[in-house]
Amino acid sequence: MNDEQFLALAIDQARIGISEGGIPIGAALVGADGTVLGVGHNRRVQEGSAIKHGETDALENAGRLPASAYAGATMYTTLSPCDMCTGAILLYGIPRVVLGENRTFLGGEDHLRARGVEVINAESDECVRLMTDFIAAHPALWNEDIGED
Repeated sequence: MNDEQFLALAIDQARIGISEGGIPIGAALVGADGTVLGVGHNRRVQEGSAIKHGETDALENAGRLPASAYAGATMYTTLSPCDMCTGAILLYGIPRVVLGENRTFLGGEDHLRARGVEVINAESDECVRLMTDFIAAHPALWNEDIGED
């Protein structure tokens, strides 16, 4: 599989999130050998969680892994990672992030790059559409998710 196909897994997760009444952000953690280690989606609404973003959910679903599993992994995410998810990527030493888009939200990409992480923006129109439609329909929920009033 290639970046486009792995990003499609994250997009599928985002769709699951919206179908559950949540925020359409999905992620997939993929090992260096192409093994999908974990997928997830934003579950803040569904679980009443303060920290279940797409990336953190994918990490949670991957379970406990040795550092070597993260060392060659790629985090695929439908949206530019927020500061919390950026921190998780750095904490586990994930060296590569492929994001769907950063037009609707620009997260910690510069911080990731400054710490040596390769960041690729796929500029996915589908990811932009998912977020644009959601933000228009649920602005208060979106602001809550990104910590704004």
